[in-house]
Order: sequence, then C-alpha cells, then structure tokens
Amino acid sequence: MKSLPVLVITIVVSSCATQPMPPSAQSVGESQKSLPAVSQCIAQTWANQSQQQVVSQVILANNQAMDVYVPGQRPPDGAAALVRPSWTGNSKTWVGFRPGTGGGSNAGGAVGGCL
Repeated sequence: MKSLPVLVITIVVSSCATQPMPPSAQSVGESQKSLPAVSQCIAQTWANQSQQQVVSQVILANNQAMDVYVPGQRPPDGAAALVRPSWTGNSKTWVGFRPGTGGGSNAGGAVGGCL
C-alpha cells in the first residue's frame, strides 16, 4: 500500500517537469547544451556578477530539471531560471525565467549567454 503514494507523486512530478512552459515563466530560449551544463553556467554567471551565493534546486531526479535562483532569492517563490528538457525536439534544453515575489526580474537577460 505504501508504494501507491510514491508512484502517484512520481507521476505528478514527472508530468510537471515536462509541461511546455511552467506557469508565470517567460521563455528565454533553447540550447543544444546539456541541462546540467546550462544550469551550472547560469549559477556561475550570477555568482560571479553578484559575488553572492546562488541556490540551485533539483526539480526532477538526476538533474533532469532544475531551478536556479537569482542571487538573494530563495525557494519556493523567488525569481529563478527554469531549466527543463526541451519538448520541441530541436534542442536538448529549454530555459525560462520566472520573476519572483521578491524582485530580481531584471536578471533574466544574463541567462541568454548560457544557451
């Protein structure tokens, strides 16, 4: 009986990570680079520019989907770059930007250099 809730949660999380565009996200673009490489580039760029800690959150196991939070922002509602597998088939990775409740909406432009 205990395996049923785990299965349901796995299906829900999997389906959320493959939706075309997460709610309230603005599409930045797509990349031929791997998802971990794009996520790392965004985090490193923001950390270097701000000299602050950047939080990355794995959304789907094995780094299949990640949120990289703008410096000074925190999960769950902070401004973040959303890095997901591409659903178009033309590229490996889709990147979006979600402005958070605490600001940071101007950081979306820095993401484009990592595509």
